[in-house]
Amino acid sequence: MDTTLHDPLVGQLLDGRYRVDARIAVGGMATVYRAVDTRLDRVLALKVMHPSLATDASFVERFIREAKSVARLSHPNVVGVFDQGADGAYVYLAMEYVAGCTLRDVLRERGALRPRAALDILEPVLAALGAAHRAGFVHRDMKPENVLIGDDGRVKVADFGLVRAVGTATNTTGSVLGTVSYLAPEQIEHGTADTRTDVYACGVVLYEMLTGDKPHGGETPAQVLFQHLNTDVPAPSAAVPGLAPELDALVASATARDPEVRPHDAVALLAQARQSRAALGDEQLDLVPPQARVEAAAPAGTGASPDDVTSVIARPLPGEHQQDVQHTSRLELPPDTRPQPQRPERPAPRRVPVNPRRGLLAALVAVLLLLGAGAGVWYINAGQFTRVPTVLGKTRAEAEKRLADEGLEVGSTRTDFSSAYERGTVMGTDPAPGERVRGGGPVTLVISRGPKIVKVPELKGKPLAEAKEALRKAGLAAGVVTQEFSDEVAQGSVISSDPGAGTPRDPDSAVALVVSKGSPVEVPGVVGSSVEDARRTLKDAGLTVQIATEQVHSAQPAGSVAAQSLAEGARAARGDSVTLTVSKGPRMVPVPEVTGKSVDDATRELKAAGFEVKVEKSFPFLSDTVSGQSVRGGDTAPEGSTITIKTKGI
Repeated sequence: MDTTLHDPLVGQLLDGRYRVDARIAVGGMATVYRAVDTRLDRVLALKVMHPSLATDASFVERFIREAKSVARLSHPNVVGVFDQGADGAYVYLAMEYVAGCTLRDVLRERGALRPRAALDILEPVLAALGAAHRAGFVHRDMKPENVLIGDDGRVKVADFGLVRAVGTATNTTGSVLGTVSYLAPEQIEHGTADTRTDVYACGVVLYEMLTGDKPHGGETPAQVLFQHLNTDVPAPSAAVPGLAPELDALVASATARDPEVRPHDAVALLAQARQSRAALGDEQLDLVPPQARVEAAAPAGTGASPDDVTSVIARPLPGEHQQDVQHTSRLELPPDTRPQPQRPERPAPRRVPVNPRRGLLAALVAVLLLLGAGAGVWYINAGQFTRVPTVLGKTRAEAEKRLADEGLEVGSTRTDFSSAYERGTVMGTDPAPGERVRGGGPVTLVISRGPKIVKVPELKGKPLAEAKEALRKAGLAAGVVTQEFSDEVAQGSVISSDPGAGTPRDPDSAVALVVSKGSPVEVPGVVGSSVEDARRTLKDAGLTVQIATEQVHSAQPAGSVAAQSLAEGARAARGDSVTLTVSKGPRMVPVPEVTGKSVDDATRELKAAGFEVKVEKSFPFLSDTVSGQSVRGGDTAPEGSTITIKTKGI
């Protein structure tokens, strides 16, 4: 059955521009439609917030933040956002339409994936999240439903509706946003989220791709949350015999319950994933899990577990039992089986003849009393109340007229900043739309002042920690931090920001910082020196020294420095570390016999044995045959030393 026939938006023209053709998916916060931009004549996806949430300013702000965040992420694996707006009670995003399916559809159809396919999907997902993390944002709701796989094989991450700037995640009391099966322990326990919570969710998604099932299950969300807090994610090889240990290690690293043990962001996890893939052979990559199956996919929009829906989840307060589930239930009382006391029989009352006209009058009085009582009950429960209509997005004059039509009057008005509603339009009411108000009001209108613009503070010369705190106080977030040498700014302090100081920005915008590495230090050459002399020379130059655990054969004398990690003359920051490799002395190598051979053949053979070659020809240089060599064939010489070969003249 086509459920889109019952959707009031299908067939409508939203905001005078977007023709809604069909419903694609329904989530916990919004519905996604396939639509056509009639102005540009292109197919796109229209994400429309549920009208019940559009009355909540915090949800609307989060919805608009998604558009702004994704608009700053120009990445091939992120679903692009084209436009954002509101049409009455409908707040929407116009996004890139990806023809294909979600990872959830793939898992529902195939059960589990081969490691090669799982890594093929994981890597572009991590690349997309890595771009977000390095831009200063956290997704906070990674799950298979938000991974889109196009018909052309492209993988894209969608639904940045819960995105927050790094460092602005707040510790909420009582609730946390997300999807229970993919929440990190610190999200559940403290309500906080950073890049490592996305890493945890990706680890759970990888486990699900490899095994076909979630690592933690339960009959209620509370049971799942309890397992996240108290139980490690099991090794996927426990469910898939023969699975490579490198994949077990990858899942364990990403899903460590202690966030300090996890890779610090998606870029670091992507590097681990690529190392794991490189260590696997074709047989390990193409292992078929026992849970893999091939069957018809479930229709879109069906079969989703309640645990897969993004929701507001109550977070237990200290002292509460996390596994307790408190539902308000209606309980039926058992029938009363107690014996009833016997009442003495009374004589039947004597019948008195009734006057018919008097009986009719009594009946009429009874009916009037019932009508009066009913009207009183109706007035007490509903008649004295009026529901506040939706006036969000309307001008003040339009809102006052709409309220007057409902018999309500406008009381006071106040203003506030909003990125969702245009300046001068209604962004909220008190009481909220849909709530009941006694009599004719009053209703308070909240008028939008437009988006709040903040300015980038002056950060030059501030230590990095102080600069980040200054950005936080200004309502901004620190973005990508890079380092450069500077003779003017102290090491560890900010050289510049992008955008620069005084630039107006939207709240929660990321500001890139360039931090000083201090004046550059020219690395001295210490190869061939004793270890103590080399250590002294490098420390005098302002560098720290590390000694490699393994020694190597080299042309340098035993116990001296054979190699240094930073080359002589390289520019380094003060305090940078230089690793020294100690020589075990030259390796003694047998010298091949080359007398009687041509100069070219002798040279080639000696170089292959690890020697340098010097050719001395006797005048008048008419012979190309080797007549002698400085070290006899069969004797040994230090590897890398020079062997001289001679030719005989005539």
